[in-house]
Amino acid sequence: MTSRLAAVLWDMDGTLIDSEPIWIAQQFVLVEQHGGTWTREQGLALVGADMHDTAVAMQAAGVDMDAAELVAALERRVIESLQLEVPWRPGVRELLAELVREGISCAIATTSSHEMAALVAAAAPDGAISVVVGSEDVARTKPSPEPYLRAAELLGVRARDCVAVEDSPNGLAAAIASGATTIAVPHDAVLPGSGDFLMWPTLEGRTVEDLRGSMSNTVADSEGSV
Repeated sequence: MTSRLAAVLWDMDGTLIDSEPIWIAQQFVLVEQHGGTWTREQGLALVGADMHDTAVAMQAAGVDMDAAELVAALERRVIESLQLEVPWRPGVRELLAELVREGISCAIATTSSHEMAALVAAAAPDGAISVVVGSEDVARTKPSPEPYLRAAELLGVRARDCVAVEDSPNGLAAAIASGATTIAVPHDAVLPGSGDFLMWPTLEGRTVEDLRGSMSNTVADSEGSV
């Protein structure tokens, strides 16, 4: 018998939406505008990182801006891109729509800003995402479990009764520490080969029943059922 699925807690960048290429492209632009150099590898290394860490790395690469100003400028560029089009990851919209039909709540827990996450939530199927936790909504961002614990609290559920979906090492650490059943869906970031999480190659074709089943599956059965 599968466990009760109270809610689904979603990472955003790279999990709900394919935004990492946008982030990295805008990192290139800012660094080059300041006469520095940047590589895709540097951008990928920051997937799932706290925005302060991103600012420090870009300052080291030559961006002569205050950290807060740098983060604001970078996020503004990404938001402007998302306002034109939200690049959903495969299977996400279909799964969100099924969660709505099943009456299962969802939240976003992200290291990006609340504004950006709210934009994505508004573009999701109607009623799919009712809670947003951005970087400024918590004292500690991922890999701390605080974003996921806060998201569960706002939904009125326990994190251990939720499934969290992630794509980065920091995000996995946060989700696992929160007590949520954790599913890794690889994208740009290099993930651990094993751990206290399930590995799904994609969300395409996945169902609410798969999410429920993940709560009683073992890590050894990480491919899950389709």
